[in-house]
Amino acid sequence: MKTEITRRRTFAIISHPDAGKTTLTEKFLLYGGAITLAGMVKGKRNSRHAVSDWMEIEKQRGISVTSSVMQFQYDGYCINILDTPGHQDFSEDTYRTLMAADSAVMVIDASKGVEAQTRKLFKVCVMRDIPIFTFINKLDRDARSPYDLLDEIEKELGIGTYPMNWPIGSGVDFKGVYDRGKNRVLRFVPEESGAGRREVEEEDYSLDDPGLETAIGPYLYETLKDDVELLDGAGYEFDLDKVRHGKLSPVFFGSALTNFGVEPFLEDFLRLTPPPLARKTASGAVDPFDPAFSAFVFKIQANMNKAHRDRIAFIRICSGKFEKGMEVEHNGRKIKLAQPQQIMAQSREIIDEAYAGDIIGIFDPGIFSIGDTLCAPGKKLKFEGIPTFAPELFSLVRQKDTMKRKQFVKGANQIAQEGAIQIFQEIASGMEEVIVGVVGSLQFDVFQYRMENEYNVDILMQTLPYSFIRWIGNEDMDEQALKKLNLTSDTKKVQDLRGRYLLLFANQWSINWALERNEGLILSEFSES
Repeated sequence: MKTEITRRRTFAIISHPDAGKTTLTEKFLLYGGAITLAGMVKGKRNSRHAVSDWMEIEKQRGISVTSSVMQFQYDGYCINILDTPGHQDFSEDTYRTLMAADSAVMVIDASKGVEAQTRKLFKVCVMRDIPIFTFINKLDRDARSPYDLLDEIEKELGIGTYPMNWPIGSGVDFKGVYDRGKNRVLRFVPEESGAGRREVEEEDYSLDDPGLETAIGPYLYETLKDDVELLDGAGYEFDLDKVRHGKLSPVFFGSALTNFGVEPFLEDFLRLTPPPLARKTASGAVDPFDPAFSAFVFKIQANMNKAHRDRIAFIRICSGKFEKGMEVEHNGRKIKLAQPQQIMAQSREIIDEAYAGDIIGIFDPGIFSIGDTLCAPGKKLKFEGIPTFAPELFSLVRQKDTMKRKQFVKGANQIAQEGAIQIFQEIASGMEEVIVGVVGSLQFDVFQYRMENEYNVDILMQTLPYSFIRWIGNEDMDEQALKKLNLTSDTKKVQDLRGRYLLLFANQWSINWALERNEGLILSEFSES
């Protein structure tokens, strides 16, 4: 068991939309032998779609809107990749996914540098105190100066950088990278056709090889010699302890689209990133090598298989070994974990065993919620909750055809349990119409699309004028006390699916009013799931 856990590596890939994150994921799978031909995310109509983008709406729009989980073997390691949605409207799904990872790979576009979404995700990584590796992508296109890019990462994100390799030119002049650890140059050999679909050809030179100047040209050769001297003299020292605590980010340059620099990055990353980390619970940390099984649910996805209309709960194993059909404790009840699956985006296979660090999918008959703890019977554990963020956009939603109430309630509930949307109801009312809250407007599109295509329900959506929502934190709050609150006329009282009371506000002024005129009222911006 110890050997198996030690060879596990579980990481999330994060970036701003369009930086090449899903493409990089595909290339890892290509080198790991999990796929034989990499599919481009945005491509011609007849070309393949990326393996990690499985939802129909993702294929149509060429973006990732759900987190995907993929596992493959490479060089003796067992690797679990969590590919996250780059679009800021899905930042909550990304946050939950980062809770399941032991390290993060941050993909940055070499021509754009650090973008808004990168900053937001980076803050989450810092909160988790996990290692952050940087892959500066798209060197085969015109790029900014590598010095400017490193400077921006350090200033914007407040983290030290250590370039593991150094680019030689960019765009049409991109000639390869200098590997600092091995003191050698990997020369980029562009492919004429089928670029990036297969493993790439590379030519190796040592820095003092007389053929190097001829291969990259005298100007780039002189620039490279100067750069190497400057890097060795002026940069940060490499410190593995700082890397492991997210204080220093190893930086790699390459091009995911053409596969250049992907394999050297993967090799160094696996060498430097830690095996599964200990996880915090209310009663102390859980050691991954503890033989008693424990795990938590970080994602729920309905209808991954259209033929079966099933629900899969994704769990991160935190300690011990999982065995098919084993009995575990969940919310004080004993349950059997049926149909454990290893997921490769939409395709899956039944597995017999898994270890700490692994991500597996288990069949969910409707009993799991995000943040739930699963553990060996008799072991009293509760992993730290996963925060639910306050949505910022709200719509009143009802079904067009009142005969389809059952499908409407089922669809809305299931999509809410996945964490893709949040549902609120008027106090003491039914589910004939609900208030749907989201972080970004694209989530409304996905909700409507999924209700129509997966649950066969046409819905009507009406935008509501609220921008803020707050959970009421007072434990003694009941319906009578709620009625007595002194609130502005544009404040709405609602409850969530767990029956907890919340207030919807049109502006900050109304929030201040509620706090000033209701002594002892506790309002919270997020709740723990």
